Amino acid sequence: MKTASLPSLRVDPELRQAAESVLNDGESLSSLMESSLRSSVIRRQLQRDFVARGLASRDEAHRTGEYYAADEVHAELEVMLAAAKKGKGAR
Repeated sequence: MKTASLPSLRVDPELRQAAESVLNDGESLSSLMESSLRSSVIRRQLQRDFVARGLASRDEAHRTGEYYAADEVHAELEVMLAAAKKGKGAR
């Protein structure tokens, strides 16, 4: 697959210096920028998907009239979290 270029990025000298100061051994500024961009894209995709699921859930609740109290949901999540912690400790 061919690679594509992104527009050059103009930043304050302080930001460039800060970015260069956190580079790992053998890491280039370009690879840091690419990694940061990939992470940002993934995070935004996850956020978009989360919002879409929330809106779909809202629409389903409107359609069916079935709603749950926050206290009930939190209690169920606490039970699930406790079970997950217990199972993790058994390994």
